[in-house]
Amino acid sequence: MKKTWDIHGGIHPPENKSQSLQRAISNVPMPDVLILPLNQHIGASALPLVKPGDTVLKGQMIAEPNGFISAAVHAPTSGTIAAIEERPISHPSGMSAPCIVLHSDGDERWVEGPPPADYQSLSPAQLLTIIRDAGITGMGGAGFPTAVKLQPRQSIDTLIINATECEPYITADDILIRERTEDIVTGIDILAHILGRPEQILIGIEDNKAEAYEALEPLLKDTAIELVEFPTKYPSGGEKQVIQILTGQEVPSGKLPAELGIVCQNVGTVYAIFRAVCKGEPLVSRITTVTGNSCRTPGNYEVLIGTPAVHLLTAAGFDEFLCQRLILGGPMTGYTLNDLSAPVIKSTNCLLAADAAESPQQGIPQACIRCGHCAEVCPAKLLPQQLFWYARSKDYDKLAAYHLGDCIECGACSYVCPSEIPLVQYYRAAKAEIRVMEQENIAADRSRQRFEYHQERLAKAEQEKIAKREARKKAAEQAKLSAQDNENIDTEDTDVVAAALARVRSSKPSPEEEHKRLQRAVMAAESRLAKARANHELCAADDPRRASREATLEQARLRHNEAVEQLTRHTDSNDTSKEQQNHTAEIPARTQHQNQNQNQDTVALDRAQLAIEQAQQRAAQQAEMSAQEKLQLQCDSLRKRLAKARDRLKQAESDADDNIEAYATAVTKLEDKLAVRQAEVEQGLAKTPAESDS
Repeated sequence: MKKTWDIHGGIHPPENKSQSLQRAISNVPMPDVLILPLNQHIGASALPLVKPGDTVLKGQMIAEPNGFISAAVHAPTSGTIAAIEERPISHPSGMSAPCIVLHSDGDERWVEGPPPADYQSLSPAQLLTIIRDAGITGMGGAGFPTAVKLQPRQSIDTLIINATECEPYITADDILIRERTEDIVTGIDILAHILGRPEQILIGIEDNKAEAYEALEPLLKDTAIELVEFPTKYPSGGEKQVIQILTGQEVPSGKLPAELGIVCQNVGTVYAIFRAVCKGEPLVSRITTVTGNSCRTPGNYEVLIGTPAVHLLTAAGFDEFLCQRLILGGPMTGYTLNDLSAPVIKSTNCLLAADAAESPQQGIPQACIRCGHCAEVCPAKLLPQQLFWYARSKDYDKLAAYHLGDCIECGACSYVCPSEIPLVQYYRAAKAEIRVMEQENIAADRSRQRFEYHQERLAKAEQEKIAKREARKKAAEQAKLSAQDNENIDTEDTDVVAAALARVRSSKPSPEEEHKRLQRAVMAAESRLAKARANHELCAADDPRRASREATLEQARLRHNEAVEQLTRHTDSNDTSKEQQNHTAEIPARTQHQNQNQNQDTVALDRAQLAIEQAQQRAAQQAEMSAQEKLQLQCDSLRKRLAKARDRLKQAESDADDNIEAYATAVTKLEDKLAVRQAEVEQGLAKTPAESDS
């Protein structure tokens, strides 16, 4: 027989287990309404996959896990989704939470799922996916997602199956072992396969479960599973306590069993894993003990998840008038359930309807007499008296120093307290306050980090602006120095420009030459007009070419008139200039000034008229141009604009202008436009005559 170790403290309250072990596991009639909280586990609430009005089948996933530490929710039966709303749930605070309300249709129609597979042929990752998709959580009361617990970072050499069930009144695991032994053994083998066949596989069971022991023992003879029996003592069913009893190792404060190479699972969880892997059924029901003197037929019931507590109690013959206190869970760790509409969830292992004898009215707490009994029975080796004082004074630093987080809330200290101080309630309240503070601190840290990052980003942007400004100033200074060093070269460039201007002035025609050129233009226009008039007269009235020749005649007449007008303006302008030169010396200074103003006005009017006529002439020329010539003209115009834009950009860079980016953008846009036009010109030149005709 394997050696066992004792735990510190502990108590021996009346067991009261025989009431619920008189009958086999019973079924509960189908309720009309099932209430399914989205958070029946430790971690993030599940996300709904359905909406009101949807029809669902039994076993269908209706809420998916939200993150790594979360669990799915499945429809316990077929029916219609009535609502997704706040409903009272099974919680010590009596609060409400989001729930999916399902109206059953009574048909029990299962969803079509993957067929059951041979688990030995599946990899651990595939089995973990099945367990996660089945929504399995710890069935002993904690409700931690099982798939997460089966993925430790360390290698596991010991697998412990907790069949202790040390809480008074509760017998759900006991009856489950008796009636479904083979399924549990198969479930243990599945866990061993997932964890890589640990060296030790231990089933821990108290010596008050003789029938369960006898049911398991024959099936374990030829296996690697060892059944270990030890004396009954409360709270030997705690995870850290059963590990210490079976291995002699104590899990250090703030550590997890996996860090010691140990994984511990509850019997109910093992059975749910078997159903998920070998039957293809998600977690939609569980075994729950309903007991107490206020129930006429106490026992263990297989109940659908989401069944209202009042429906389950009615099946057990609940007498509300006899009930002094309705407890969800055992008398040591459970809490009062004030709303009978609250549903059974995945971690509901017991409903205790206690009468006045089983749950006498709580007396008025008295002052602590410092007897020390609470410290003697604490299985975690804490100092409950000090924790009580610091919890009352809300001294959270002291609570952390005295390891409040290691308290398993077993209630042993409250059970032995002669002053009837509800110590566990103080510890639970302090833990809840600490959790709220931690969440607020996390939120405050995130806000601070976001603010600091924002400030850092603004400072970086400002530094980049300053660096760019300094770079522009430095470039401008270097440009000035280069200009001073190359002064001689600039002078030579200036001379070259002056010479070019002189050549332009020398090549400009004189007034006499311009007059002769205009006369030649008039004569050419008269010749074209005469030719067009002759062609028009030779064309018969019904000739289809007559309209075209009329247009040609009109165009020739307009060009002749324009040439005559240009010659007339040039002649008048030359005559006016000569008269001004002859009479300027004879008139007084004031009269000369007035004449100069009048002459300036006349010249301005002449220039405006000339600009208008030139614009009209350009428009007429463009009308006669081909598409290819128009594109070429646009290219020439864009080149001129681009040259000016580049000059402005160069000047802006030299002056360290703040608008340098705008000038650069303008240059880029003009370059792009010019490239497009040049491509169109090249494409037009590449066309064949046949393509042009088409």
